[in-house]
Amino acid sequence: MADIRKLQNGSDIRGIACEGVEGESVNLTADAGNLIGGGFVRWLAKKKGKEPGKLRIGIGHDSRITADSLFEAAAKGIAAAGARVYDCGLVSTPSMFMTTVFDEFAFDGAIMITASHLPFNRNGYKFFDRDGGLEHDDIADILETAAALTVQEAELGGVEKCDTISVYCDFLKDKIRKSINAADYDKPLAGLHIVVDTGNGAGGFFVEKVLKPLGADTSGSQFLEPDGYFPNHIPNPENKKAMESIKRAVLENKADLGIIFDTDVDRMSAVLPNGDEVNRDAIIAMMAAIIAEDYPGGTIVTDSVTSDRLTRFIEGIGMKHHRYMRGYKNVINESIRLNGEGIVSPLAIETSGHGALSENYFLDDGAYMAVKLLIALAKAAKENKPLSAFIEKLEKGFEEREYRFGVKGDDFKEYGKNALNTFEERARKKGFCIAPNSYEGVRITFDTAEVKGWLLLRMSLHDPQMPLNIEGVREGDCDRLFDIVLELLEGFDGLVIPER
Repeated sequence: MADIRKLQNGSDIRGIACEGVEGESVNLTADAGNLIGGGFVRWLAKKKGKEPGKLRIGIGHDSRITADSLFEAAAKGIAAAGARVYDCGLVSTPSMFMTTVFDEFAFDGAIMITASHLPFNRNGYKFFDRDGGLEHDDIADILETAAALTVQEAELGGVEKCDTISVYCDFLKDKIRKSINAADYDKPLAGLHIVVDTGNGAGGFFVEKVLKPLGADTSGSQFLEPDGYFPNHIPNPENKKAMESIKRAVLENKADLGIIFDTDVDRMSAVLPNGDEVNRDAIIAMMAAIIAEDYPGGTIVTDSVTSDRLTRFIEGIGMKHHRYMRGYKNVINESIRLNGEGIVSPLAIETSGHGALSENYFLDDGAYMAVKLLIALAKAAKENKPLSAFIEKLEKGFEEREYRFGVKGDDFKEYGKNALNTFEERARKKGFCIAPNSYEGVRITFDTAEVKGWLLLRMSLHDPQMPLNIEGVREGDCDRLFDIVLELLEGFDGLVIPER
């Protein structure tokens, strides 16, 4: 068996779980899943100070075609280690964390089988306990332990099936009912037309178990059936085709709001009745505006590629913008750190649609974010205001692009570091406005007659690449920003220049 420690992907485990893509061989095998299950039990027992036989662990999955085989593999490893397994079936990632919180289950640990929006042949494991999602070092410990184990077979006759998603949906419905002072308490969304696109992922429950019971018209919702081949579009709010799909559905059905989830429902974006997309900077602005009244002066933590216009918007509604490094766990942990220091930070959110609220265990939960939008929509409708009123002062962006400069050679990290340092030195000599307190890479803002906008050049954490994000204010600004980057990187022949 290949070294399973190489399956670590940040704070998750991910790999190729089945054949079907040329040149990609399976490395997340049933044996690997068995060992990983056993490793998790031992890690959890140590943390909880419990004997493995006293542990209760829930396992759920999204719609991927390898979900059943990876469930059986992990379940056997867990059962062989002595812990009890609970089968939660088709669920969302956030709902699996909540099984460690809800009194009905109170699992010691939970596992979600998912690979988010990655291609159909990928899959993986995410882990939770009552303290939240596991960190990078926790995953490393689990895999280190698992690598020293041998595959153990176990009978699964004692596995208990649990309808955890219904309890989770009751929690979401209760939040909506209590937040909307509707004449009909049971049907607070009556009169609202909501279109949902789940991209054939796991999110269909939101229509059937949340929206319809609360009275919403969900006609026109699409791709709700679970299908791990994702035949219609990638279930990813950052994907252009996916956003065009939900936009078209909103316009054709004259809906009040469109909601789109990723595969495992920890991310979401939205579309307004006129077809405007509420994603990337706009979804951050929307969520900040919705909670601004409850957290005056609060600090919104985002990833590094958010725009300057978003900063102006957040400051304009009386809040603070703290731009941090990419990676949803990084953003969430930074917000938690700020709160620990006495700085109120109610929201940690990435442009990818990962958003976590302090009021909800700092859990990145697309369905909970959708609930916050629905509550705001219902309240705005009572005042004859559109939902768009929340972000009407967000300046419109003209054009944004992302490029990736390849870095040649085995020592790509050192070469990239040197290139980045030289890039910054040259920018300073030219008198460019370099953002202070940049937690990753070099960010430069331009506001001259020649060029207006910003750019961020950084080194990828794991890959031989230097990602470049740019945003221009006018036609031609992005090309001018790209030219500036090329000038500042002149002489670095070990970089592969991307096509425009």
